[in-house]
Amino acid sequence: MTFPLQSTFFGLTPEYSENIYEQFFFLKYHGGWGLMEAYNLPIKLREWFVKRLLQQKEDEADAAKNASKGKSSSGGPPTQLGAGNAPSTMPTSKPRK
Repeated sequence: MTFPLQSTFFGLTPEYSENIYEQFFFLKYHGGWGLMEAYNLPIKLREWFVKRLLQQKEDEADAAKNASKGKSSSGGPPTQLGAGNAPSTMPTSKPRK
């Protein structure tokens, strides 16, 4: 008895599975994600994080390359923290005596 459907109907192709594993590895190795964190992300969000992390790594490589040549990566003055862009701080409790 033969079935007219391809074997991929009931599962993922090996190429698709390999791509997913590569995404997990990339997020874990370069982004510090845990396997279950990456596994439980919705597909589109996981793809966004992979794309964004790849862009970040490329930007860092370009900045390192420019720094080794003595060039500024942004061309402008360095960003400084001020009242408008400083991260918020959580109030700390005073130590007990």
